[in-house]
Amino acid sequence: MERLALRTRLRPGCEETYDAEHARIPAELEQAMRAHGVHSWRIFRDGLDLFHFVEVDDYAALQAALRDDPADQAWQARMNRLLDGDFDKDSGGLLLVWEMT
Repeated sequence: MERLALRTRLRPGCEETYDAEHARIPAELEQAMRAHGVHSWRIFRDGLDLFHFVEVDDYAALQAALRDDPADQAWQARMNRLLDGDFDKDSGGLLLVWEMT
């Protein structure tokens, strides 16, 4: 299983909308993500900065599978209007420097 940390940034003034949109994601999106190996996806927000912690079987395979998925395409369209810059779905994520397990 892969564990990734990703970063995105919100446009100023979009914090409440972003939080409200994530109060409940569409069931078909969650089903697609789970079907393609997502065990968990947590998002932490610090002001405009978003930090995603993802546990997935294979992140590259997930991205390939979701690329043409209608539920993911609709979700990305909803979220991209709130983000400052594109979410680089192909990014390897943040560098893990230290961990206590």
